[in-house]
Amino acid sequence: MSEEPPPGGVAITEAEAAARWTRAWTPAEVTGRLAGLSAPWCVAGGWALDVFRGGRSREHGDLEICVPAGRFPEVAACFPGHDFDVVASGLLWTGLSPELLELTHQTWLRDRATGEYLVDVFREPHDGPTWICRRDPSIRLPYTAVVEHSPEGIPYLAPELVLLFKAKGDRPKDRRDFTATLPLLDGGRRARLAGLLGRVHPGHPWLAEL
Repeated sequence: MSEEPPPGGVAITEAEAAARWTRAWTPAEVTGRLAGLSAPWCVAGGWALDVFRGGRSREHGDLEICVPAGRFPEVAACFPGHDFDVVASGLLWTGLSPELLELTHQTWLRDRATGEYLVDVFREPHDGPTWICRRDPSIRLPYTAVVEHSPEGIPYLAPELVLLFKAKGDRPKDRRDFTATLPLLDGGRRARLAGLLGRVHPGHPWLAEL
């Protein structure tokens, strides 16, 4: 995936995007929509940490899920009556094309009738049944080690991987998510997170707390 956005996108501000993210689905809702899907997928971001912790801890501006890039068509087929928009670097493209899918990784599911966004779908690199970390392609794990399930059957990204992605921004909400989740991580999870942070973000301030 290129670091440069493809041509033709329309600028969209954070405020404009937020105004269209007022009716995002919950993890339970998207799990129902994707029932029967054979491709591995999982809830990501702050919602994934809430699913891991067993309860909603804060408001969420959207709902993010991860899917294998090569199996995105199977996922898209689960949402009849909706469209996908591609987003990257503050730009938005309506409609999908092979070039857009090749050069980007983020797609917003849009309600065709209202124009509101419901799910943020990340198309992640993979090699068959092996997940590849977008931040460091040398990090490769079987999906069985990446996707966990809540007692209700909601698939979610392993919390140590969620925090690895959140570490890059280290925004106030990311720091709060880290602080709230850390006491629930056992020794194995802490060690994995520390090892991954050391590879992807050497010297990150969270390492001192792990």
